[in-house]
Amino acid sequence: MGVAPAYPSNSATPLAFSKREALMHSADSSFHLLDYLALVGYLLVLVWIGFHFARREKSTQDFFLAGRRIPWWAATLSIFSTLLSALTFMAIPAKAFAEDWSTILINVGIILVAPVTVFGLLPFFRRLQVTTIYEYLELRFGPGLRVYGSLAFVSYQLARMGVLLLLPAMALSTVTGFDVRLCIGVMGVLCILYTVLGGIEAVIWTDVLQSVVLLGGGLLCILQIVVSESFDLGGMLSTAYRADKLHIFHLEPGFDANASWVLLVGGFFVQLVPFTSDQALAQRFLTTPTEKAAAKSVWAHAVMVVPASLLFFGLGTALFVFYQSRPEMLPPSERNDIIVPWFFATQLPAGLAGLVIAGLFAATMSSVDSGMHSIATTLVHDVYGKICPRADDKARLLVARLVTFSVGLCGTLSALWMYHCNQPSLWDYSLMLTGLLGSSLAGVFLLGVWTTRAHAVGTAMGVAASVAMLIAARYIEPRPFPDLLTALVGVLTCVGVGYLASRVLRGQEKPLSNLTLHTLDSERPSA
Repeated sequence: MGVAPAYPSNSATPLAFSKREALMHSADSSFHLLDYLALVGYLLVLVWIGFHFARREKSTQDFFLAGRRIPWWAATLSIFSTLLSALTFMAIPAKAFAEDWSTILINVGIILVAPVTVFGLLPFFRRLQVTTIYEYLELRFGPGLRVYGSLAFVSYQLARMGVLLLLPAMALSTVTGFDVRLCIGVMGVLCILYTVLGGIEAVIWTDVLQSVVLLGGGLLCILQIVVSESFDLGGMLSTAYRADKLHIFHLEPGFDANASWVLLVGGFFVQLVPFTSDQALAQRFLTTPTEKAAAKSVWAHAVMVVPASLLFFGLGTALFVFYQSRPEMLPPSERNDIIVPWFFATQLPAGLAGLVIAGLFAATMSSVDSGMHSIATTLVHDVYGKICPRADDKARLLVARLVTFSVGLCGTLSALWMYHCNQPSLWDYSLMLTGLLGSSLAGVFLLGVWTTRAHAVGTAMGVAASVAMLIAARYIEPRPFPDLLTALVGVLTCVGVGYLASRVLRGQEKPLSNLTLHTLDSERPSA
């Protein structure tokens, strides 16, 4: 998520939509011909982007890394939109609408993670000239942990893709009247089309477009509410304050999920996981011309989080003020998470509503296409490259397109399957995979970069301990810690056990030049 992690709450999680709610056609929805034209036009632009960049994708270097010609500001917006799915774009304002601003503290984690990324990871990924970050694990520990890293990432992304397609599609269906299966199909087919054709370059530039549309849509909604309230900003703030909607800090001790220390510490580790171990994000760092440009994109994203957080939480509070005096205009569903698309569809002028709803489609697609492309990059480079080391670049490019197509098709079909099964625990399953696979993988990278003592055997034991700890914690009642601290427990267990095991057990010694912070050649030119 670009601005806050997508941890569910009782008030802001699209998971529990029933099939009846998802297929409900709203009689109050004001979708007009101009809205449909804007929606179709926007989606056609996405397809055009794919065809446009297809002419430049002549090699795997182009398909996977865009020839390292992406400007830093485009990489910044792509990082933002990769983390910000339509699900989280709806969930953040819904959280502020239903509760308060306390979860904005999670976003501080993005700012704190920026220096860790710039100084602790970029030098290795850029100077080693890797295509996937899991190549680093082979150089540091050996092929076993590279395979683990690749398969853990692929497993997580495959499980996540179906959920990311399904849940926003159900919300969009509720507010627009579109069939859920149509929403899933359109998003899935378009993702496949422009990603297979245009590679990472098409993915990044569509991310740039949807970032602009979504941020503009959020600003437009707030402006519309301010106009509806006769520009009475003082009255709006007073209404929100009296309802305790602007509250941020909960300083009570203990492990309450809303405690400020839990949100700050947990938020840091939640953001640490993707920035240290997620190929979808790391690929953005690798597409820029230089290490300096990659670092600039990370810093710019951290700065961008501040106004974006204020925008999304402010939108939720503004929606509360708007609907408090107009309760008859609230959506027919009791789910708070559809409040944002509902406002888009019913309150924005004709044409603009369609454009912003198209942005929600594109927000979903930006997260899915990133998963598709990063999975293809990982499988082709880390698996196919090992099985067929003598394959030429033309063959690898063909395999990359075929794998991208297959992954996109699997994600689309899994979303359709999840919809028909109407499973109640899909989001919990996705979160479990994030904790089990993501946090242990982040621990592996931290052991590799920050220590010289860690070796393959000890690190593997750290991974096993982390996974075992998190599985056991899920079956303990009451839960020993809030969901938001799952990443913290997983990362620290992997690092702690992995380091101690490496000190106690003997492992194969490997040359560590330029593979740890302690052995990094600071004079080496950046790439």
